[in-house]
Amino acid sequence: MSRSKVAVIKTRPESVIEDYARLMKLADFEDHLPKDVGTILKINISWHYYFPACSTTPWQLDGVTQALKDAGYNDLIPAQNRTVVVDTKVGAKNNHLESVIDKHGLEFVYLYEDGVNWVNYKPKAEMLVLDKVFPEGIMIPDLLIGKNAVHMPTLKTHVFTTMTGAMKNAFGGLLNENRHWTHSVIHETLVDLLAIQQEIHPGIFAVTDGTIAGDGPGPRAMMPIEKDYIIASADQVAIDAIAAKMMGFDPLSLKFLRLAHERGLGCADPREIEVVGEDISEVNFHFHEKMETFASRGQKLIYHGPLKPLENMLLRSCISPWSYLASRLYHDGFWYPCVGKPRVNRMLKTKWGKLFQSYAK
Repeated sequence: MSRSKVAVIKTRPESVIEDYARLMKLADFEDHLPKDVGTILKINISWHYYFPACSTTPWQLDGVTQALKDAGYNDLIPAQNRTVVVDTKVGAKNNHLESVIDKHGLEFVYLYEDGVNWVNYKPKAEMLVLDKVFPEGIMIPDLLIGKNAVHMPTLKTHVFTTMTGAMKNAFGGLLNENRHWTHSVIHETLVDLLAIQQEIHPGIFAVTDGTIAGDGPGPRAMMPIEKDYIIASADQVAIDAIAAKMMGFDPLSLKFLRLAHERGLGCADPREIEVVGEDISEVNFHFHEKMETFASRGQKLIYHGPLKPLENMLLRSCISPWSYLASRLYHDGFWYPCVGKPRVNRMLKTKWGKLFQSYAK
C-alpha cells in the first residue's frame, strides 16, 4: 500500500493562482478525482463577515477552480450549507467568493434551498455516534452522492477540535442545520462523516489555504497571522495531520485524527506520510491549544459540564433559539466590532489583504 502524500508549498500573492495548480499536481489530484462525474467544490464559510483565516479565501477558490478547469473538469458545483448562526449568502458576498463564482461562470448551490433534496442515508460503515444523535435517520443532500468532493478549508484552530480542516469541512455540507446537536461528540462525528464520504464520493481531495492562518478560539475569534503556506492531499486525515503538526500540535493526540487513523480512514501519523514540496520538518507555528471565549465556555458547560443534563432542553427544543441569539449577540454584536474589526483592518494592509480587496466586485 502506498504512503499517503501531502503537498506543501509556500506562495505569494503574485503567483498564488499558478501555485495552487502546481500544488494540486504535486498531490496527484487527477489520479484521485474521476473526470466523468461532477465535482462539488465544498466551500467553507464560517462567518458572514470577512475575517482573515476564517473562511475559504477568494484566491483559494479561484486557484482550485482554474486548476480543475484546465485539467478538464467541466462540471463544477460550488456548494455550502447554512448554520443557525451564519448567513452563508451574506458570507459569500463579504468574503468576495461571489466574484470568483461569477468569473468562472459557475452557480453557487446553497444546500438548504428548495430544489436540493435531502435523503435518509444508511451508511455501510458502522457509525460511532451519528445513528444515535439522529435515530430517525442520517439526512444528507442527494446532490453530493456520486460526485467528487474537493474541500477548501483554511489553516486555523478550533475551540472544540483544537484544529479544523478538511475533515471538519464536510460538517458544513453533509449534515443539516441541526448539526450543532453533534457538538458534544464532535470528534466521533467527523470520523463518521469521513466514512460516509468514502462511500458516496468517487473521489475526495482537499486544498487548505494557510496564506493567513488563524490562532486562538477559532473558527471565528482568532488572531490572523500571515504564514504563506498552501497544502493539498487526497487523504483527508493526512492533510489535517500535517496541518496540525505545522501549527505545533501532535496529530495523534487529537481525538478525531486518532480515531480516523485507527479505523483505517486515512493516515494521521506524520512519520508515515510523504510530504512533497517544501521541507516543513522544522516548521512549528506554536499555536495555542487552550482556546476559549465567553461563548465557548458556555457551550462547554452544556456539552461537557454541569449543564449536560439540560442539553436537549437547551439546544434541541422550542427554547433553542436563545442559544443562537446569544451567539449572535456575542460574536456579531460585541466581538467583531470591538476586537475583530481592528484585526481585519490591520490585515487588509498586508499583501494578502490587498489581494483580498482586489477580488471585490
